[in-house]
Amino acid sequence: MDFAELDRGELIAVVGGLLLGASVFLVWFHLGNQNAVLRSCHGPHTGCSGWAALGFVRYLLLATALAPVILAYIILRGHALSWPRGELTAVTSMVALTLTIFLGVVDPPGSPSGEISVGVGWWLALLGGVLILVGSVWRSQESAARRKPPGVL
Repeated sequence: MDFAELDRGELIAVVGGLLLGASVFLVWFHLGNQNAVLRSCHGPHTGCSGWAALGFVRYLLLATALAPVILAYIILRGHALSWPRGELTAVTSMVALTLTIFLGVVDPPGSPSGEISVGVGWWLALLGGVLILVGSVWRSQESAARRKPPGVL
């Protein structure tokens, strides 16, 4: 294993993956009053972790958190890939970011929706997803084939 092969992009993505993985077990949603219900969490003034609130999405987020670690392992081992390094990680991070933003801003789970607010876990997941995306795009740009300008053979 050659740790010199890892560049800044992989390190940023791995840190993002660690943040995203940890965020699933932190408080994602705060329940406002005694009528607030989110899966197995009930108010008043309580928090609900991502693990308890998200259902199947929690597994998708954990798989996304593993993607940069797997990419770093592939690079450390020197395995050849048939696609530019970082592209698959970038795609999975975009899916995780979309789900995170949808569940936190567009349509938060639970009812009544006015009594459900996002917690520190949601913000950490958002930061982790952005870091994974930035790191994987950085890596895919470095390992992609260079294109020639028009008219050059």
